[in-house]
Amino acid sequence: MELEFSTRLKTVLAAMGACLLIGTFGYTTVEGWPLFDSLYMTVITLATIGYGEVHPLSTGGRIFTIALSLLGLGVMAYSFSALTAFIVGGELNERLRRRKMEKRIQVLDRHYVIFGMGHTGETIAAELANTRHDFVVIEHDAEKGSAALERGHLVVIGDALRDETLERAGVARAKGVFLTFDNDRDNVFVALSCRVMNPNVRIVSELHDGDVRDKLFRSGADAVVSPPMIGGLRMASEMIRPAAVGFLDSMIRAKDSAYRFEQVDLPAGSLYDGKPFGSIEVGGGRAPLILAVRAKNAERYEVNPPRSRPMKAGEQLVALGDQDEIRMLREAVKA
Repeated sequence: MELEFSTRLKTVLAAMGACLLIGTFGYTTVEGWPLFDSLYMTVITLATIGYGEVHPLSTGGRIFTIALSLLGLGVMAYSFSALTAFIVGGELNERLRRRKMEKRIQVLDRHYVIFGMGHTGETIAAELANTRHDFVVIEHDAEKGSAALERGHLVVIGDALRDETLERAGVARAKGVFLTFDNDRDNVFVALSCRVMNPNVRIVSELHDGDVRDKLFRSGADAVVSPPMIGGLRMASEMIRPAAVGFLDSMIRAKDSAYRFEQVDLPAGSLYDGKPFGSIEVGGGRAPLILAVRAKNAERYEVNPPRSRPMKAGEQLVALGDQDEIRMLREAVKA
């Protein structure tokens, strides 16, 4: 749409410019007038102002004026219809909305970027929206991009294989990216592009072929998720532990609350450094449930830590609570 409007505007301006040049040099050639007088006569003729002739016209000049008037009427009619279609067709509102959205994207920082709005991308977007995280969608398909816009998402429509598109989505400032392309080749290429553009970004990629797993990690992915494997584990869990799976489903799908498992980092200088887990309180006696803790980059988790166990700076807490409780916990433990 942006390209169509630019092309249409350039065509209108080129046609109007051509009329001015033809008229100006026509009067100069036919009547021998100075350039400014010829330009002035051309403008008042095309604009149908009717101020009168700059100089008396010869027969040849009158014939040229008739031709120029007819040409001008055609150009003005085309220009008017093109601009009217642009406004009445809603393209103006769409263009203004896109400009407003681009400005919102430009000020985002530590946000997430979703590549592709297939089934996986839509699920990720819904979860990020429910948990109040800022994110931008990159989608090559204009129809899918428009559908995401209708849901209120920030969207960049463009080719994710081009650095320009990544820059428009703010990948250089992003906290994390999700790669959900239908083929692993694109996932590998974009993972590498994102890693080069932002060495600190966390990259989670969808995996379709197990043989590509190592290539994704070498390209910069921090984690890969295989839908067939996750689907198989889910089916097994539905069979052998339906109550636990049902609890997780009800927690995720509930519309009146947003309880989630969240990671909360304990930074250096935190007021809770050295204090026991039992001392955590985030307002009104509310506090998320601390399910596990691990040292940063450690392999193993300490599940259900004792209330008397002291916390240490650099540890990562795995907490269960609604989004307000998690937000207050992050505020409480920050440096």
